[in-house]
Amino acid sequence: MRWAVAFFLVVLVATQEGLAGTPARPDLVLATTTSTQDSGLLDVLVPVFEEASGYHVKTVAVGSGQALALAGRGEADVVLSHAPELEEKAALDGAIVNRRLVMHNDFLLVGPPDDPAKVGGSKDAAEACRRIAAARARFVSRGDNSGTHMVERKLWKAAGIEPGGDAYIEAGQGMGATLTIASEKAAYTLTDRATYLGFKSRITLVPFVQGDVGLLNPYHVLEVNPTKFPRVNHGGARAFADFLVSPAAQDRIGSFGVAQYGERLFVPDAGKRMEDLVSMKAGCPPPR
Repeated sequence: MRWAVAFFLVVLVATQEGLAGTPARPDLVLATTTSTQDSGLLDVLVPVFEEASGYHVKTVAVGSGQALALAGRGEADVVLSHAPELEEKAALDGAIVNRRLVMHNDFLLVGPPDDPAKVGGSKDAAEACRRIAAARARFVSRGDNSGTHMVERKLWKAAGIEPGGDAYIEAGQGMGATLTIASEKAAYTLTDRATYLGFKSRITLVPFVQGDVGLLNPYHVLEVNPTKFPRVNHGGARAFADFLVSPAAQDRIGSFGVAQYGERLFVPDAGKRMEDLVSMKAGCPPPR
């Protein structure tokens, strides 16, 4: 109940609708990355927001690139993504406004326990990619222009390698499905920590590379620009965005997964800047 009361106050101020629970436009489209869905975080946060605010959230879980494309066409009201470069471009294009940092975790390079490319123990993700290519070991890519896929492509570029061939498999699916495919094929892949922990009991892959500063994984909430797209539900978008950065929600994000996995799946970051994260998380230690 105290969660509902806290979020009621946040939503009441944000919507300026008079009474929370009776918004003028109750349907709200959230375009978000698959990791927030696959990890179970949205299952914890969205119902509390809906109960406190009266909004009904329709979640569209796709890659961050696709989520921002929906925003760019005015087909979503609010976006939660983890693709900083694409987010910055969307802001420059005028598709989104009021971009705010919500949380972060990190990426892991995972693979089969026998580690055929001998990448175990490495702190350099690009070097690990070079070893995978040299060993002609299988690698499953998201291949979907998601935030994870963009980080993966940066790693291959840093390694000086253009991935391809039979050993390089493009799943074209979300993170959970990509992990499942990689496990079935005894292949390496890049994953966010939250989804990996959520799927750990269902797959045989183990982490080999973590701690590289290039594996930092920040999440932002972005409101679709109501000036460019007058039909979007900006009241609902603002309410949801304010909800995510509220102290109560941030506390919930920070505790999510600890009881089940013994570590945080996400680190709350409301009020911080990306520069703060990069400075504090140089070396990107696991978010415990």
